[in-house]
Amino acid sequence: MKRMLSGVKPTGRLTLGNYIGAISQFVAFQDEYDLYIFIANMHAITVPQDSKELRRNTRDLIALYLACGLDPQKVTLFVQSYLPQHTELGWILTCHSYMGELQRMTQYKDKTAKGETGITAGLFTYPSLMAADILMYDADYVPVGMDQKQHVELARNLAERFNHRHGETFVVPEPIVPTVGAKIMSLQNPTKKMSKSDDNPKGTIDLLDEPAVARKKIMSAVTDSLGVIHYDVENQPGISNLLTILSRLSGEAIEDIVKRYEGKGYGDFKKEVGQAVFDFLTQLQNKYQQIIAAGQIDEIIAAGNAKAGRIADKKVAKVKRKLGLNILK
Repeated sequence: MKRMLSGVKPTGRLTLGNYIGAISQFVAFQDEYDLYIFIANMHAITVPQDSKELRRNTRDLIALYLACGLDPQKVTLFVQSYLPQHTELGWILTCHSYMGELQRMTQYKDKTAKGETGITAGLFTYPSLMAADILMYDADYVPVGMDQKQHVELARNLAERFNHRHGETFVVPEPIVPTVGAKIMSLQNPTKKMSKSDDNPKGTIDLLDEPAVARKKIMSAVTDSLGVIHYDVENQPGISNLLTILSRLSGEAIEDIVKRYEGKGYGDFKKEVGQAVFDFLTQLQNKYQQIIAAGQIDEIIAAGNAKAGRIADKKVAKVKRKLGLNILK
């Protein structure tokens, strides 16, 4: 079975966009791949974090992943900060990374272009740590959005560079970019991706939003004046976004939804989308509360950390031998 790996930062709350664009696909992937998912809390500290909030977000993230359908019997779920092998391999790969490569990475490039101050060295070098996260586990595939694809490309470059210099060591991973529903847009600005860091709370549906509040957000979503329900991202981005949300939550094809609403207005359509979101969040949050109450998180993470740690130990030991860093017989 091929191995797949993904990581997520525990910053902010997970959104409906996160579920549709990534988590729902992980649920499907767990039956097709040897799936490893980790909480990338070391990446979170490239910018200042409140420690209590970071802990809470990390636990909420794990509980929500489980509530969304990830099965700990099928998925290895672990926390990055508990495995120091990640930062150790991250440093080694930083020493194999070129300044120009890191300067081209999106976050650093965008912040420097805006003239932001206080940019940390961690923000500059974290792509090398991300490459270590991926290459540690010999992942064949890494599911990413288009805005993250360059990180997998860097991991590929570093794997090939290291293999060329020191002999075969790392699997060269392939990125998988989801197609349908890969990007859910803001409800208030449908040309912009729905984000957990959005300044406008009406544009984002958090997975822990009150279901009734989320339904109201759908009803107030920006659409257009055309009055026709078509999937047309360029000319009707708001309606297209709502069609994608309904399709992914209901399992009904977008073209079938469009046919059902031929000759009908936006009001009834929004009501159906809003109800679908309400029902989904109600069910999800019930499962989330059950998981929190059962106290399952610590046991699941301890098991995932132990399993991932055994692989990480072997990989780092192999890398050190290749580099001449191990001298004891």
